[in-house]
This record gives sequence, structure tokens and C-alpha cells, in this order.
Amino acid sequence: MVEQNLEDKARRVRIAVFDVDGVMTDGTLYLDDDGRELKGFNSLDGHGLKMLAASGVMLAILTGRTSRCVEHRAANLGITLVRQGVEDKLECFAAMLADLGLEPAEAAYMGDDVVDLPVLRRCGLAVTVPEGHELVRRHAHYITRAGGGRGAVREACEFIMRAQGTLDARMEKYLA
Repeated sequence: MVEQNLEDKARRVRIAVFDVDGVMTDGTLYLDDDGRELKGFNSLDGHGLKMLAASGVMLAILTGRTSRCVEHRAANLGITLVRQGVEDKLECFAAMLADLGLEPAEAAYMGDDVVDLPVLRRCGLAVTVPEGHELVRRHAHYITRAGGGRGAVREACEFIMRAQGTLDARMEKYLA
């Protein structure tokens, strides 16, 4: 019964919103001698995001930090809805949905820390990683098996596509 409810939540998703540090990355922040920030992104996650977008689900990034490498990664993935340096994630999330004419139940959000809780508690599908804060894991609908920056985003994307019946079509072109 719980699994069916989870799949129902995933079926309704029209936009998937992702935090960066700890979700799209393992949370490690690399700073070079000039203070420039570097992040390690997973290529499997990137392809999962591209497949999810190709299946008709909009993508967005919502993060509290500001980093040029996030801009570059988003551009590489074709994600145009990017909000960085956000202090109030819930306010930004609500405005984003209002601009798109979407309801919270139509949104998935993937975050890992307590600053993500307000959005995770209001979105339709709340996803986190195994390393997520205990409170976040407690309020998540789905906890990935893979870690942040280690395939968790791909797992979440495929879960949504599987629930929406689009995963097989995405994979079929690789099996032809």
C-alpha cells in the first residue's frame, strides 16, 4: 500500500527540483588556492536528468549556495530554471510553481539537509539520500539507495520515469 502511494506521488510529478550539495554532489566543497569552488558531478546522474527531461518532466535547481560550476553544469544539462543563493527555499519553490502554474503535488524535490525540510514537507514527492540528515530522512517519501553525487539523482529520475511509464521507452533506444 505504501509503495502504491509512492508510485502515485511519482506519477503526478511534472517538475523535479534538485538541491546541489549532498544531492547532485557528495557534499564535498573543493576550494582552490584562489578561492574558486569546484564540485564533482556524476555523469550517470546527468544522463538521468536528460532522460527525465526528455520524458516531459521539467527540471530545476534550487540551492542555497552560489557557484559558477553549478551554472556550467546546469547549462550542460539544459536546465534553465536555476535558483542559487536562495535563503528561503520554500518561498522560492512556491514562486517557481506559481510562475509555472503548478501545484505542490506536481513537484518532486530532492534535498538532504534541514534547510530543505520546508520544501520537502510540502512537495508532492520528497526524495533524499542515505546520508541526508535524520529529520530529512524521516520526512522523505523516498530515500535512494545510492548516495549523493554517486547515482542518487539517476535513481530518483528513473523512479519517476518508471512510475510514469516512460522509462522503458527511454531505455529502448539503447537496446535497438
